[in-house]
Amino acid sequence: MPRTGLTAERVVAAAADLADEVGFENVTLSALARRFGVKDASLYSHVRNLQDLRTRVAFLAGGEMIERIADAVAGRAGKDALVAFAGAYRAYALERPGRYAATQARIDQDLVAASPAFRRTAEITYGMLRAYGLEEPDLTDAVRLLRSTFHGYCALEADGGFGAARDVRTSWDRAIEALHIALENWPREAAATGAGDARGAGDASAGDAIAGDAREAARA
Repeated sequence: MPRTGLTAERVVAAAADLADEVGFENVTLSALARRFGVKDASLYSHVRNLQDLRTRVAFLAGGEMIERIADAVAGRAGKDALVAFAGAYRAYALERPGRYAATQARIDQDLVAASPAFRRTAEITYGMLRAYGLEEPDLTDAVRLLRSTFHGYCALEADGGFGAARDVRTSWDRAIEALHIALENWPREAAATGAGDARGAGDASAGDAIAGDAREAARA
């Protein structure tokens, strides 16, 4: 029987908090059980196993992140939307490091495609880029550029990887300006037959949707 007071929602929320404290890769059922003062077995009434728990944390984090991004970009378009999107992305990644790491976890593609939060992410991300006049297959190329830039920069910043005296926020702002220029001057490729079916079928992490590569969710 489930232990009184424990619910799947509480367990997943606590796991997300633990991830922010100790790192997503260090979240275990044993550590979570100790936080609740219960035996490991008590958690199995709410999650199937560690992989199930981590997947649920990834979806929780993904939902939180897109809510922040959606609020930031509401009523904006073009460069204003890009700056707001990027700023919300970076803030979440730095403020919630364990949760953010969860969004980069590899997740079953069918689960990603079925998630309402990831569908919304696709709508917001692709909508922002369509304002630049992009269509497939350029859209997928553009979202991959954004993802690699945002994730790479945030990962390096979080790890203290920028040692030069130049202010890190200033460099970030310049990078977003450069992305805006690149998007405005994108080298268009003629739409290819079946391009929608070829959009990175092997890319299946929560981060694909959160960071922009939400091709499966966009098709759903």
